[in-house]
Amino acid sequence: MKLQLKSLRFLGGFMCGAAVSTASCVAVMDIYKEDRVHKREENEEPSGGIVGQYGFPLTGADIRYYANHTLSYDQARRTPRWVAEHLSNQKLLGNAERKHCKFRPDPNVPVLFTAHNEDYLGSGWSRGHMAPAGDNKFSEQAMAETFYLSNIVPQNYENNAGFWNRLEMYCRDLTKRFEDVWIITGPLVLPEVGADGKKTVSYKVIGKDDVAVPTHLFKLVLAQRKGSPSETLAVGAFVVPNRPIGFDHPLTEFQVSLVDLERMSGLTFFPKVDRTRVPLQNLCNLDSCKLLSSKEFNLYIATRKVGSAPNPHKLDKAMSELKEAGIAPDSYLLNLYAKKKKEFESREVKDNSRGN
Repeated sequence: MKLQLKSLRFLGGFMCGAAVSTASCVAVMDIYKEDRVHKREENEEPSGGIVGQYGFPLTGADIRYYANHTLSYDQARRTPRWVAEHLSNQKLLGNAERKHCKFRPDPNVPVLFTAHNEDYLGSGWSRGHMAPAGDNKFSEQAMAETFYLSNIVPQNYENNAGFWNRLEMYCRDLTKRFEDVWIITGPLVLPEVGADGKKTVSYKVIGKDDVAVPTHLFKLVLAQRKGSPSETLAVGAFVVPNRPIGFDHPLTEFQVSLVDLERMSGLTFFPKVDRTRVPLQNLCNLDSCKLLSSKEFNLYIATRKVGSAPNPHKLDKAMSELKEAGIAPDSYLLNLYAKKKKEFESREVKDNSRGN
């Protein structure tokens, strides 16, 4: 074979160099190319041959599965690339509570590439869930797994507790109007235009592990409604800056097209959706995309505080904060407050009787 190859190289070079007919030159060079292709195919291996003798780099971006969420992990940034979850009305029912859960490194992520709680301590950034704990009331395991740091990104405190929290609540509320809701959430690092008009990509990192702080967060919602006259699929894509956002900003202000989100993220979303069979409708046209108002949100927060109050002092504080905000409690909150108050009083009577 080596002798034949040398002969072909010589003959091809001689014929083309000697300016013999163009047809002859092309014919010989075609033979040479076919021989090279044949030889390469004989030696190629699925592993990449000699190039891949010791394997290719592992990114850690392979899909990782949990009880109610799935993610792809970015080992360099110590955050998820994306996190997917499924919501239904049934999954939002249950007694799982986040007070039993703790943030901790994901045991499925190599220690070299994981974030740690110490990275967030004193950083000025909160540990922001991509798949929220509140989406998993049906299962202690599912909720606990959302506290793995593989599901967490550094998020602005006010954003996490405010606008983003309201967006997560809206997604849960969708299960009242749609049988199934799929959500994909993740961090983004988007370019900024400088004074010179040029674009630059930059982001902060925190802790000894250099956990990347995203400039933006995205949430993609696919809601399915079954029944007559036909199946409905609605999609809403949102890109939210990782900074405080007030109540005067509607969710639609941050809505982008699915194509634009794919371009920003470098991801192709819901590739198995047959868009020719069931056209994707705009979620914000089909549904409200309306988040809780300031009054509604503060009432919700007060209700949570009252329900989880560990002592009478915390219980009364939650109610006084609501009063200071000028918001009247609704009947549900008043009944919950009375129930908790009675529980604490009964507990105090029992403790006193034991003491006597």
